Amino acid sequence: MEPKTTSWVVVGLGVVVSIIGQMSRPGELGAGILGFGIAHIVLGILDMLRPTVRQES
Repeated sequence: MEPKTTSWVVVGLGVVVSIIGQMSRPGELGAGILGFGIAHIVLGILDMLRPTVRQES
């Protein structure tokens, strides 16, 4: 799997978890799930912006 593909998967899962957290439970648990999803979105985007290091064989 290419690095960009992995980053998009992480962002997509973050979006799904954020939606579940927003819709499922009010209160602290829902806010925690929402924050967990948002953290995945941010980390996926940062991973996309990170320069790749190519290894020569």
